[in-house]
Amino acid sequence: MKTLTQDIFNELFIRYPQLTTCKSDIEKAFELLYKTYESKGKVLCCGNGGSASDSEHIVGELLKSFKMKRAVDESFASTLALYDGGKELVEKLEGALPAISLVSQTSIISAFANDRSWETAFAQQVYGLGNKNDCLISLSTSGNSKNCVYATMVAKAKFMNTIAFTGAKGGKLREICDVTIAVPETETFKIQELHLPVYHCLCAMLESEFFA
Repeated sequence: MKTLTQDIFNELFIRYPQLTTCKSDIEKAFELLYKTYESKGKVLCCGNGGSASDSEHIVGELLKSFKMKRAVDESFASTLALYDGGKELVEKLEGALPAISLVSQTSIISAFANDRSWETAFAQQVYGLGNKNDCLISLSTSGNSKNCVYATMVAKAKFMNTIAFTGAKGGKLREICDVTIAVPETETFKIQELHLPVYHCLCAMLESEFFA
C-alpha cells in the first residue's frame, strides 16, 4: 500500500472513530478491490432505495477523477490521437476504473421483474455481466435484502469477489460474502451515513494506487 493510500485509510478513522470496529474489514475490502482491478476485472454494485443511490455514487467515483487528476492510458491516447480530433478528445477524457451500477439498468430490471421476479433481477445481471476476476458490492442496511442476497449467491457461483455494506447485524450477507463492512449502527439512515465515508475512502485509496 502506497504512503498516500495509507494516509487516506488512516484519516477515515480520525474523522469517524466509530468506524474503528470495521477497520480490518475495510482493509480487506480494499485488498479485494485492488485485486479486482489489478486482474483487469470490474466492479458491479447493487442496493435498494438509499443504497441504490449509494451504488450509483460508488460507480461515479470510480469511472472518473475523484480526488486527483487521472491520465488516460498512454497506449489508448496514442491510438485515439490518430483520428481527426483525437488529440483534443484525449484531453477531455479521464482515467477510469471499470464499474457498473446494476440499479441503473431500467430495461432489464423492469423486463425481468415483470417476466420472472424482482428478487432475482440483480442476480440475472450478475449472471450475464459477471466474470471470475470481477467484484460485486452489495449494499443492504439489514444485510437481508433478497435481491442483494441472490445477486451475491450468483457472484459466488461465478467465483467473483463479494463485498457487503450492512448495518451492525450483518444479516444474511455477512454469512455469504468474502468481506462484510458492518458499520456500528442499526437505524437505516445512520447506517447509510456511515457507508458513505467508507466507500469514499475505498475509492480514494484505489485512485491513489492506480493513478497517483
